[in-house]
Amino acid sequence: MTQTAGELAKYLGANLVGDAHTPLSGVASAANASETDLIYFDSQRHRERVEKSRAKCVLARPGERVAGTTIVETPNPKLAFAKAAAWLFPQEAPRALIHPTAVVPPSARLATDVTIGPYAVLEEDTEVGAGTRIEAFCFLGRGARIGMNCRLHPRVTLYAGANIGNRVEIHSGAVIGSDGFGYVYGEGRHWKFPQIGTVRIGDDVEIGANTTIDRGSLDSTDIGSGVKIDNLVQVAHNVQIGEHSVLAAQTGISGSSVLGKRVLAGGQAGIGDHCTLEDGAIVGGQAGILPGKIIRSGQTVWGTPARPLEKFRRQFAWLARLPELAERVRRLEGD
Repeated sequence: MTQTAGELAKYLGANLVGDAHTPLSGVASAANASETDLIYFDSQRHRERVEKSRAKCVLARPGERVAGTTIVETPNPKLAFAKAAAWLFPQEAPRALIHPTAVVPPSARLATDVTIGPYAVLEEDTEVGAGTRIEAFCFLGRGARIGMNCRLHPRVTLYAGANIGNRVEIHSGAVIGSDGFGYVYGEGRHWKFPQIGTVRIGDDVEIGANTTIDRGSLDSTDIGSGVKIDNLVQVAHNVQIGEHSVLAAQTGISGSSVLGKRVLAGGQAGIGDHCTLEDGAIVGGQAGILPGKIIRSGQTVWGTPARPLEKFRRQFAWLARLPELAERVRRLEGD
Protein backbone atom coordinates (compact mmCIF):
# COMPACT_ATOMS: atom_id res chain seq x y z
CA MET A 1 0.00 0.00 0.00
CA THR A 2 1.46 3.38 -1.05
CA GLN A 3 1.55 6.18 1.51
CA THR A 4 2.93 9.72 1.20
CA ALA A 5 5.71 11.67 2.87
CA GLY A 6 3.10 14.03 4.33
CA GLU A 7 1.23 11.14 5.93
CA LEU A 8 4.50 9.78 7.34
CA ALA A 9 5.43 13.16 8.83
CA LYS A 10 2.01 13.36 10.46
CA TYR A 11 2.37 9.83 11.86
CA LEU A 12 5.81 10.62 13.30
CA GLY A 13 4.86 14.11 14.49
CA ALA A 14 7.75 15.43 12.40
CA ASN A 15 8.40 18.49 10.26
CA LEU A 16 8.25 18.07 6.49
CA VAL A 17 10.53 19.93 4.08
CA GLY A 18 9.58 19.35 0.45
CA ASP A 19 6.75 17.67 -1.41
CA ALA A 20 4.11 16.20 0.91
CA HIS A 21 2.78 14.08 -1.97
CA THR A 22 6.04 12.13 -2.43
CA PRO A 23 4.90 8.49 -2.62
CA LEU A 24 6.28 5.84 -0.23
CA SER A 25 5.84 2.12 -0.78
CA GLY A 26 8.75 0.63 1.16
CA VAL A 27 12.02 1.05 3.05
CA ALA A 28 15.53 0.24 1.87
CA SER A 29 19.22 0.98 2.23
CA ALA A 30 20.43 4.07 0.41
CA ALA A 31 22.36 1.97 -2.12
CA ASN A 32 19.42 -0.24 -3.09
CA ALA A 33 16.47 2.14 -2.74
CA SER A 34 13.97 2.85 -5.48
CA GLU A 35 12.31 6.24 -5.94
CA THR A 36 9.42 5.22 -3.68
CA ASP A 37 11.57 3.77 -0.88
CA LEU A 38 12.24 5.60 2.37
CA ILE A 39 15.84 5.89 3.60
CA TYR A 40 17.47 7.55 6.60
CA PHE A 41 20.52 9.80 7.01
CA ASP A 42 22.08 9.95 10.47
CA SER A 43 25.82 10.41 9.84
CA GLN A 44 27.92 12.63 7.60
CA ARG A 45 29.98 9.54 6.74
CA HIS A 46 27.01 8.40 4.66
CA ARG A 47 26.27 11.68 2.89
CA GLU A 48 27.72 10.64 -0.47
CA ARG A 49 25.76 7.39 -0.38
CA VAL A 50 22.53 9.25 0.44
CA GLU A 51 23.11 11.88 -2.26
CA LYS A 52 23.61 9.15 -4.88
CA SER A 53 20.50 7.23 -3.78
CA ARG A 54 17.42 7.07 -5.99
CA ALA A 55 15.19 7.59 -2.94
CA LYS A 56 13.06 10.73 -3.00
CA CYS A 57 12.25 10.83 0.72
CA VAL A 58 14.84 10.88 3.51
CA LEU A 59 14.57 10.85 7.29
CA ALA A 60 17.22 13.28 8.56
CA ARG A 61 18.07 15.50 11.51
CA PRO A 62 16.61 19.02 11.59
CA GLY A 63 18.49 21.33 9.25
CA GLU A 64 19.92 18.58 7.04
CA ARG A 65 19.22 18.91 3.33
CA VAL A 66 19.76 16.52 0.43
CA ALA A 67 19.26 17.97 -3.05
CA GLY A 68 16.24 16.68 -4.94
CA THR A 69 14.63 14.95 -1.97
CA THR A 70 11.84 15.51 0.50
CA ILE A 71 13.13 15.62 4.08
CA VAL A 72 11.21 14.41 7.12
CA GLU A 73 13.04 16.05 10.03
CA THR A 74 13.55 14.01 13.18
CA PRO A 75 16.17 14.12 15.97
CA ASN A 76 16.73 10.34 15.72
CA PRO A 77 16.48 9.22 12.06
CA LYS A 78 17.28 5.56 12.73
CA LEU A 79 14.57 5.26 15.38
CA ALA A 80 12.10 7.05 13.12
CA PHE A 81 13.06 4.66 10.30
CA ALA A 82 12.17 1.65 12.49
CA LYS A 83 8.82 3.23 13.37
CA ALA A 84 8.17 4.08 9.72
CA ALA A 85 8.88 0.51 8.62
CA ALA A 86 6.30 -0.80 11.10
CA TRP A 87 3.82 1.81 9.84
CA LEU A 88 4.38 0.99 6.18
CA PHE A 89 4.26 -2.77 6.73
CA PRO A 90 1.78 -3.51 9.51
CA GLN A 91 1.67 -7.18 10.45
CA GLU A 92 -1.31 -9.07 9.16
CA ALA A 93 -3.69 -10.20 11.84
CA PRO A 94 -3.39 -13.99 12.11
CA ARG A 95 -6.34 -16.01 10.89
CA ALA A 96 -7.94 -17.73 13.87
CA LEU A 97 -7.44 -21.43 13.26
CA ILE A 98 -6.69 -24.61 15.15
CA HIS A 99 -5.06 -27.01 12.73
CA PRO A 100 -6.63 -30.48 12.73
CA THR A 101 -3.27 -32.10 13.58
CA ALA A 102 -2.77 -29.94 16.68
CA VAL A 103 -3.27 -31.57 20.08
CA VAL A 104 -5.41 -29.33 22.31
CA PRO A 105 -6.95 -30.82 25.47
CA PRO A 106 -10.40 -29.74 26.74
CA SER A 107 -8.77 -28.10 29.78
CA ALA A 108 -6.76 -25.66 27.63
CA ARG A 109 -8.11 -22.10 27.84
CA LEU A 110 -7.91 -20.40 24.45
CA ALA A 111 -9.01 -16.80 23.94
CA THR A 112 -10.44 -15.46 20.69
CA ASP A 113 -8.42 -15.14 17.47
CA VAL A 114 -5.85 -17.75 18.49
CA THR A 115 -3.92 -19.67 15.85
CA ILE A 116 -2.55 -23.13 16.61
CA GLY A 117 -0.37 -24.55 13.83
CA PRO A 118 0.21 -28.08 12.54
CA TYR A 119 1.37 -30.69 15.07
CA ALA A 120 1.55 -28.23 17.94
CA VAL A 121 0.93 -29.86 21.32
CA LEU A 122 -0.72 -28.18 24.31
CA GLU A 123 -0.84 -30.08 27.58
CA GLU A 124 -3.48 -29.82 30.31
CA ASP A 125 -4.38 -26.45 31.85
CA THR A 126 -2.47 -24.33 29.34
CA GLU A 127 -3.69 -20.80 28.63
CA VAL A 128 -3.31 -18.76 25.43
CA GLY A 129 -4.28 -15.09 25.15
CA ALA A 130 -6.20 -13.35 22.36
CA GLY A 131 -4.46 -12.89 19.03
CA THR A 132 -1.57 -15.20 19.85
CA ARG A 133 -0.04 -17.36 17.13
CA ILE A 134 1.50 -20.74 17.98
CA GLU A 135 3.19 -22.18 14.92
CA ALA A 136 4.00 -25.72 13.79
CA PHE A 137 5.50 -28.28 16.20
CA CYS A 138 5.46 -25.99 19.25
CA PHE A 139 5.04 -27.60 22.67
CA LEU A 140 3.36 -26.04 25.71
CA GLY A 141 3.79 -27.99 28.93
CA ARG A 142 1.17 -28.39 31.61
CA GLY A 143 0.01 -25.07 33.06
CA ALA A 144 2.07 -22.92 30.70
CA ARG A 145 0.56 -19.49 30.10
CA ILE A 146 0.96 -17.14 27.13
CA GLY A 147 -0.49 -13.62 27.02
CA MET A 148 -2.06 -11.66 24.19
CA ASN A 149 -0.68 -11.05 20.69
CA CYS A 150 2.36 -13.26 21.10
CA ARG A 151 4.07 -15.27 18.39
CA LEU A 152 5.83 -18.59 18.88
CA HIS A 153 7.73 -19.56 15.76
CA PRO A 154 8.00 -23.26 14.81
CA ARG A 155 9.46 -25.72 17.34
CA VAL A 156 9.42 -23.47 20.41
CA THR A 157 9.20 -25.42 23.68
CA LEU A 158 7.65 -24.10 26.87
CA TYR A 159 8.11 -26.39 29.84
CA ALA A 160 5.39 -26.80 32.43
CA GLY A 161 4.40 -23.63 34.26
CA ALA A 162 6.25 -21.15 32.06
CA ASN A 163 4.56 -17.75 32.17
CA ILE A 164 4.84 -15.49 29.08
CA GLY A 165 3.56 -11.90 28.99
CA ASN A 166 1.90 -9.97 26.15
CA ARG A 167 3.35 -9.19 22.71
CA VAL A 168 6.24 -11.61 23.18
CA GLU A 169 7.98 -13.11 20.16
CA ILE A 170 9.98 -16.33 20.55
CA HIS A 171 11.97 -17.67 17.61
CA SER A 172 12.44 -21.23 16.43
CA GLY A 173 14.15 -23.75 18.65
CA ALA A 174 14.03 -21.68 21.84
CA VAL A 175 13.46 -23.64 25.05
CA ILE A 176 11.86 -21.85 27.99
CA GLY A 177 11.74 -23.43 31.44
CA SER A 178 14.20 -26.32 31.14
CA ASP A 179 15.90 -27.54 34.33
CA GLY A 180 18.80 -25.51 35.62
CA PHE A 181 22.26 -27.05 35.91
CA GLY A 182 22.25 -27.62 39.65
CA TYR A 183 23.89 -30.56 41.46
CA VAL A 184 25.22 -31.32 44.93
CA TYR A 185 28.20 -33.64 45.27
CA GLY A 186 28.13 -36.12 48.13
CA GLU A 187 28.50 -39.80 48.91
CA GLY A 188 30.62 -40.26 45.84
CA ARG A 189 28.16 -38.94 43.26
CA HIS A 190 26.31 -35.86 41.96
CA TRP A 191 22.80 -35.42 43.36
CA LYS A 192 20.40 -33.26 41.39
CA PHE A 193 19.28 -30.18 43.31
CA PRO A 194 15.51 -29.57 42.94
CA GLN A 195 14.57 -27.58 39.82
CA ILE A 196 10.94 -26.89 40.65
CA GLY A 197 10.67 -23.12 40.11
CA THR A 198 9.36 -21.38 37.02
CA VAL A 199 10.13 -18.77 34.35
CA ARG A 200 8.35 -15.42 34.11
CA ILE A 201 8.75 -13.32 30.98
CA GLY A 202 7.38 -9.77 30.83
CA ASP A 203 5.69 -7.88 28.00
CA ASP A 204 7.28 -6.91 24.66
CA VAL A 205 10.17 -9.35 24.98
CA GLU A 206 11.86 -10.94 21.97
CA ILE A 207 13.85 -14.16 22.31
CA GLY A 208 16.15 -15.42 19.56
CA ALA A 209 16.44 -18.82 17.90
CA ASN A 210 17.86 -21.70 19.97
CA THR A 211 18.11 -19.60 23.12
CA THR A 212 17.53 -21.42 26.42
CA ILE A 213 16.11 -19.93 29.59
CA ASP A 214 16.14 -22.25 32.62
CA ARG A 215 13.46 -22.35 35.28
CA GLY A 216 14.36 -21.26 38.79
CA SER A 217 15.54 -23.99 41.12
CA LEU A 218 13.15 -23.13 43.97
CA ASP A 219 11.96 -19.66 42.95
CA SER A 220 11.75 -18.13 39.45
CA THR A 221 13.89 -16.90 36.58
CA ASP A 222 12.56 -13.45 35.63
CA ILE A 223 12.95 -11.61 32.32
CA GLY A 224 11.72 -8.00 32.52
CA SER A 225 9.53 -6.22 29.99
CA GLY A 226 11.18 -4.93 26.84
CA VAL A 227 14.20 -7.25 27.08
CA LYS A 228 15.74 -8.32 23.75
CA ILE A 229 17.68 -11.59 23.65
CA ASP A 230 19.63 -12.71 20.58
CA ASN A 231 20.12 -16.24 19.23
CA LEU A 232 22.01 -18.94 21.16
CA VAL A 233 21.92 -17.23 24.55
CA GLN A 234 21.94 -19.24 27.78
CA VAL A 235 20.13 -17.84 30.83
CA ALA A 236 20.59 -20.07 33.87
CA HIS A 237 18.31 -20.73 36.83
CA ASN A 238 17.25 -17.89 39.16
CA VAL A 239 18.70 -15.19 36.90
CA GLN A 240 16.94 -11.82 37.04
CA ILE A 241 17.12 -9.51 33.99
CA GLY A 242 15.78 -5.97 34.29
CA GLU A 243 13.62 -4.09 31.80
CA HIS A 244 14.97 -3.14 28.37
CA SER A 245 18.26 -5.00 28.71
CA VAL A 246 19.85 -6.43 25.55
CA LEU A 247 21.90 -9.64 25.27
CA ALA A 248 23.80 -10.40 22.04
CA ALA A 249 24.36 -13.88 20.60
CA GLN A 250 26.13 -16.60 22.61
CA THR A 251 26.03 -14.66 25.85
CA GLY A 252 25.99 -16.99 28.85
CA ILE A 253 24.63 -15.98 32.25
CA SER A 254 25.28 -18.29 35.18
CA GLY A 255 22.85 -19.03 37.98
CA SER A 256 21.49 -16.41 40.39
CA SER A 257 23.06 -13.43 38.62
CA VAL A 258 21.12 -10.18 38.61
CA LEU A 259 21.12 -7.77 35.68
CA GLY A 260 19.54 -4.37 36.20
CA LYS A 261 17.62 -2.25 33.72
CA ARG A 262 19.09 -1.32 30.32
CA VAL A 263 22.12 -3.58 30.69
CA LEU A 264 23.94 -4.37 27.43
CA ALA A 265 26.00 -7.53 26.89
CA GLY A 266 28.03 -8.06 23.72
CA GLY A 267 28.35 -11.34 21.85
CA GLN A 268 29.90 -14.29 23.71
CA ALA A 269 30.02 -12.42 27.00
CA GLY A 270 30.29 -14.77 29.97
CA ILE A 271 28.77 -13.81 33.32
CA GLY A 272 29.64 -15.96 36.33
CA ASP A 273 27.21 -17.05 39.00
CA HIS A 274 25.90 -14.63 41.63
CA CYS A 275 27.13 -11.55 39.73
CA THR A 276 25.37 -8.20 39.84
CA LEU A 277 25.27 -5.85 36.86
CA GLU A 278 23.68 -2.60 37.93
CA ASP A 279 21.43 -0.43 35.76
CA GLY A 280 23.04 0.68 32.51
CA ALA A 281 26.15 -1.49 32.80
CA ILE A 282 27.79 -2.48 29.51
CA VAL A 283 29.73 -5.74 29.01
CA GLY A 284 31.88 -5.93 25.88
CA GLY A 285 31.92 -8.89 23.51
CA GLN A 286 33.74 -11.99 24.83
CA ALA A 287 34.23 -10.33 28.22
CA GLY A 288 34.30 -12.64 31.21
CA ILE A 289 32.93 -11.60 34.59
CA LEU A 290 34.12 -13.73 37.48
CA PRO A 291 31.58 -15.18 39.94
CA GLY A 292 30.25 -12.79 42.55
CA LYS A 293 31.55 -9.62 40.91
CA ILE A 294 29.61 -6.34 40.79
CA ILE A 295 29.62 -4.09 37.72
CA ARG A 296 28.51 -0.64 38.79
CA SER A 297 25.77 1.42 37.19
CA GLY A 298 26.83 2.94 33.89
CA GLN A 299 30.22 1.21 33.87
CA THR A 300 31.64 -0.33 30.67
CA VAL A 301 33.88 -3.39 31.09
CA TRP A 302 35.85 -5.55 28.67
CA GLY A 303 38.29 -8.44 28.67
CA THR A 304 38.71 -11.52 30.85
CA PRO A 305 38.64 -11.04 33.74
CA ALA A 306 36.45 -8.03 32.94
CA ARG A 307 37.91 -4.65 33.84
CA PRO A 308 36.99 -1.00 33.12
CA LEU A 309 37.25 -0.23 29.42
CA GLU A 310 40.03 2.38 29.72
CA LYS A 311 42.18 -0.01 31.77
CA PHE A 312 41.53 -2.79 29.25
CA ARG A 313 42.61 -0.54 26.37
CA ARG A 314 45.89 0.40 28.08
CA GLN A 315 46.70 -3.20 28.96
CA PHE A 316 45.78 -4.45 25.50
CA ALA A 317 48.03 -1.84 23.89
CA TRP A 318 50.99 -3.01 26.00
CA LEU A 319 50.15 -6.64 25.27
CA ALA A 320 50.38 -5.95 21.54
CA ARG A 321 53.92 -4.55 22.10
CA LEU A 322 55.23 -7.57 24.04
CA PRO A 323 57.34 -9.00 21.16
CA GLU A 324 59.20 -5.68 20.75
CA LEU A 325 59.61 -5.29 24.51
CA ALA A 326 60.93 -8.85 24.81
CA GLU A 327 63.50 -8.11 22.11
CA ARG A 328 64.62 -4.98 23.96
CA VAL A 329 65.03 -6.98 27.19
CA ARG A 330 67.12 -9.61 25.38
CA ARG A 331 69.41 -6.91 23.97
CA LEU A 332 69.75 -5.21 27.36
CA GLU A 333 70.64 -8.51 29.02
CA GLY A 334 73.16 -9.28 26.27
CA ASP A 335 71.57 -12.58 25.21
